[in-house]
Amino acid sequence: MQYVEMSLPVEGSEQAEILMAQLSDWSFDSFSEETGLLKAYIPAKAYAEEKDEITAFLQENGHAFSVETMPDTNWNAVWESHFEPIVVEDRCLIRAPFHPARPGIEYEVVIMPKMSFGTGHHATTCLMVGEMLDLPLSGCGLDMGSGTGVLAILAVQRGATHVDAIDIDSWAYENCRENIHSNGVEDRVTPYLGDAALLAGKHYDFVLANINRNILLRDMEGYVTALNPGGVLLLSGILEQDVPAITARAAALGLERVGNRRRDGWVAMRFVKA
Repeated sequence: MQYVEMSLPVEGSEQAEILMAQLSDWSFDSFSEETGLLKAYIPAKAYAEEKDEITAFLQENGHAFSVETMPDTNWNAVWESHFEPIVVEDRCLIRAPFHPARPGIEYEVVIMPKMSFGTGHHATTCLMVGEMLDLPLSGCGLDMGSGTGVLAILAVQRGATHVDAIDIDSWAYENCRENIHSNGVEDRVTPYLGDAALLAGKHYDFVLANINRNILLRDMEGYVTALNPGGVLLLSGILEQDVPAITARAAALGLERVGNRRRDGWVAMRFVKA
């Protein structure tokens, strides 16, 4: 697949993180940060379709940028060569199949990333995993914006009877299917390609949503409607400055905020449905 590389000067990691979150509203597959520079990668076909919107956003917000079309490359091989295993809270190992297992780790999720979000390296995934390790998970759950499926897989390892994993991106959907199979949880995790419209008539004991501010605000009512009374809603993809907006929306929907985690300017928020 051919990709476009967009290079954007940044003043530090905080600005880079904010810009990554904003650009995630479009079809960017991955990001890399260098000193003073954020590089964002998007399939060339998607860039051709979204170029005007992306350019308008960057110009309106005063962001300089340059664009280069990359040669057709085996991006999976490149991605894999830079993917390192990660341990969260000394309890959960997230690794690729080509990494060795580690004895003594309570939970292990094997992920072949293939450009999908959710390898554990981003602060928001770490925050979600940390929250899940603190929660007694049971019953039926939802992983909204599932990416690689890492959270859905961990949820059943933590005790959930079944998890629906929904993502709007076909690449993520296929990757999630592969990862569900490689972790041996096909009978307990069901992947779906689609959006919050799939939640009609569904009921869950917990909902996990690691997406971004705009989608969370737009779709939170759907999550709450599908959530059983007393159920937990765990959200991330939230920058610290977005906490008031998320909190206000949750309160309007009858949710009680019961906890949060912070890391590198990002926040995971835990709510309970009354």
